Amino acid sequence: MAGHSKWANTKHRKAAQDAKRGKIFTKIIRELVTASRIGGPDPASNPRLRAAVDKALSNNMTRDTLNRAIARGAGNDENDNMESIVYEGYGPGGTAVMVECLTDNRKRTVSDVRHAFTKTGGNLGTDGSVAYLFTRKGIISYAPGLDEDAVMDAALEAGADDVETFDDGAIDVYTAWEILGDVKDAMDAAGFNAESAEVSMIPSTKADLDAETAPKLMRLIDMLEDSDDVQEVYHNGDISDEVAALL
Repeated sequence: MAGHSKWANTKHRKAAQDAKRGKIFTKIIRELVTASRIGGPDPASNPRLRAAVDKALSNNMTRDTLNRAIARGAGNDENDNMESIVYEGYGPGGTAVMVECLTDNRKRTVSDVRHAFTKTGGNLGTDGSVAYLFTRKGIISYAPGLDEDAVMDAALEAGADDVETFDDGAIDVYTAWEILGDVKDAMDAAGFNAESAEVSMIPSTKADLDAETAPKLMRLIDMLEDSDDVQEVYHNGDISDEVAALL
């Protein structure tokens, strides 16, 4: 499968991500704690925890920090009363948006999420309003410079579902989310070192955005991700290279 640009990837990737490293680490630690509490502290038997560990390492979190988070979750600290919530809605240009949250205060979180949608011309929907448009997948990303055929052969041999190559030579390998860690391990063993590995929500359809609606969607995503309660934001907005150049 080929793609024109990683700009159009379903998950918004910020150029200024490094500037928010502290906030990113806070969110990853929350996920490590919650995943460990729910499914146990062993990543080998806990796919959600393994995905969180891979994400932590992709963001250069130290082993000591992530191990402390896992131990904290396994200890069932009564003060860690976080719950997972997913909000759904429609953003600018009719884009479908899913917002994954970890929170200890539902009222605060839904207020923040609703405010972001309203401010950018969207609206918060009901459960199931857009979820049917997405499929949960594992994504393993590789930097440009690798042999596409070799990556594809290794990925399919490891059990991956699909491989996407972008115009700049970057490659994404898609897997069932439950076996993301196993496929990444096999790819590592084959000599292909990933830039990142994460669980994402892949849309079945995309909404084309123009120079007017694209900035509004980006603002919505920025507002949502600025909330400490929001873990991930997924959408089906498609921004062409031509529109991106105007932003």
